[in-house]
Amino acid sequence: MSYRSGFISIIGRPNVGKSTLLNRAVGQKIAIMSDKPQTTRNNIQGVRTTEESQMVFIDTPGIHKPKHRLGDFMLKMAVNTLTGVDVILFVVNATEQPGKGDQMIIDRFQSVSTPVILVMNKIDLVHPEDLLPLIDAYNSLYAFNEIIPISAKEGNHFSALLSSIQEKLPEGPQYYPADQVTDHPERFIMQELIREQVLYLTREEVPHSVAVVMDQVKQRESGAVYAAATIIVERKSQKGILIGKEGAMLKKIGQLARTEMERLLGSKIYLELWVKVKEDWRNRPHHLHEYGFDEREYLD
Repeated sequence: MSYRSGFISIIGRPNVGKSTLLNRAVGQKIAIMSDKPQTTRNNIQGVRTTEESQMVFIDTPGIHKPKHRLGDFMLKMAVNTLTGVDVILFVVNATEQPGKGDQMIIDRFQSVSTPVILVMNKIDLVHPEDLLPLIDAYNSLYAFNEIIPISAKEGNHFSALLSSIQEKLPEGPQYYPADQVTDHPERFIMQELIREQVLYLTREEVPHSVAVVMDQVKQRESGAVYAAATIIVERKSQKGILIGKEGAMLKKIGQLARTEMERLLGSKIYLELWVKVKEDWRNRPHHLHEYGFDEREYLD
């Protein structure tokens, strides 16, 4: 059988499990996960390589109505992946009926000829009989190439999804080395792991106002890695929450992030964290660019 390869866009509303799907596809954690919507801010590529194929998955920010300039960036970046890919995975929550947000995404499919697979995620949370009416509801909105119910968390029917994707990929080369699972540098994943702990440990307005910048990553002679990072927030009150009483919250964030980093790198990590206030950074082009959101490529 000839070798197949190609690019697969993972698109959908916030909090439908796109990052969980990506991590399962590549076999390890490269995208952060949270029960809060809009966790993913950049398009994260994950690579799955087998003897028959290489699949390059592109995890996108959840599509939603933007509330600030960063939101504009995230929307245009997600929509941009609908062109130039070989397969589109439209991920929806199997516990919810289609809504306006889903229709907004489906409307975008009218202008592409790429195969679209409807992926009904989180079937571990619903009774099988409840899926049939949901499938009918989505079938009435668009002629999907295939509809596959899965649980990205538990792995239900995931092999069927991978087989369907592989069938739709063109013949092609191996774009990445067989042992490479992402195109992002380790620094990017390290800062995302720090942001994940902020999402996990804080509530209300803090999580979405946070950016993380890796200031330094340096390997010492002992083999251990020294890393320093700055957590950016928009207000002084948020800085106080992140630092916590006598630095307890910042210490907890650092401990949990360090554990994840050591699992990723296979090395002992020494991690130092600071918190800085940059007012309204999500609406300021200079700060967006400085913190890794190159809006010049996507914004009008």
